[in-house]
Amino acid sequence: MNISILSLFPSYFNGPFSSSILGRAIEDGILTVDLVDLRDFALRKGGRVDDRTYGGGPGMVIEPQVVVSAVQRHSRPETRSVLLSPAGRPFTSRVAREFAHEKHLLLLCGHYEGIDARVSDLCIDESISVGDFVLTNGCLAALVVVDALSRFLDGVVGCESSVLEDSFENMILDFPHYTRPRSYLGYSVPSDLLSGDHQKISDYRAEAALEETVRIRPDLLISYLFDNLSERDSLLIRYT
Repeated sequence: MNISILSLFPSYFNGPFSSSILGRAIEDGILTVDLVDLRDFALRKGGRVDDRTYGGGPGMVIEPQVVVSAVQRHSRPETRSVLLSPAGRPFTSRVAREFAHEKHLLLLCGHYEGIDARVSDLCIDESISVGDFVLTNGCLAALVVVDALSRFLDGVVGCESSVLEDSFENMILDFPHYTRPRSYLGYSVPSDLLSGDHQKISDYRAEAALEETVRIRPDLLISYLFDNLSERDSLLIRYT
């Protein structure tokens, strides 16, 4: 898979893309990442790419010409272009899996007050948000997207079956994990995990995962129930 990241700070990615699992995926050729400096497409002196916002207000906005030129230069027929923005569609495990099937993903990092809104109409397929908060720049958001989708690429994760058991798969959190020692500061590993009975262990983990989800993220269960409603049930809820 090939990913192009368009940013004002391409050097931001040097460390993350040269270490750990992502570093190995790139070294093995499973994943290739092209870092593009938006300032290379600036027309004004000094590589300036931003200007004041129409209507007044704080912050600077990146000019449309810079971004459109960069996106067009690095796009191909199979490219899926994505803007990282707090106003985008929520990024989830399901979206990460979806992105992992793309041949070429182009990620546009937002900076400053944002990017001229006309860019989205001209050359961007969709906007994605990694959470309900604002970052100092979109580089970290792009890194989150790349890291999450890479887990769904063949050969990136050592035990590929573990990916299917992680949090947010099947809309529930992962079950709690334990290792040695069996007892630590008065807290012991649950006896079911020490039983050697595979069915008992499986049942314990399923129940523990559900309990964790209800306690911490009940909204996930609500989303799961609505996603799996029949058309008839959905209509009944909508009109009652």
